[in-house]
Amino acid sequence: MWRSRRNRDRRTVVCIACGDSVLREDAREYDKEGDRWDRRDKEFEHLCTDCDDEICHQPRDGLESLVLSIESDGLSQEEFLDRYADAVSDSAGPPEDG
Repeated sequence: MWRSRRNRDRRTVVCIACGDSVLREDAREYDKEGDRWDRRDKEFEHLCTDCDDEICHQPRDGLESLVLSIESDGLSQEEFLDRYADAVSDSAGPPEDG
């Protein structure tokens, strides 16, 4: 008889958000590139289900390149956030009527 899939992987992983150790089967894969379906040459990080439920699941196309383009050495958090807000508001189109 076949074993249950649920009992196959008893490894633990660490949630990158809260630091808790959880069973791999109970964790969610996190891919900073936003494309978890392209699995070639990737090592995924993991989130526990509670932390995964709290994050935004919207597409992140171009986010990393945007962040890299506005960050620099010695930039305070406030300066970074100001630059980020300016960059995002420049690229946003007009608000849609809802």
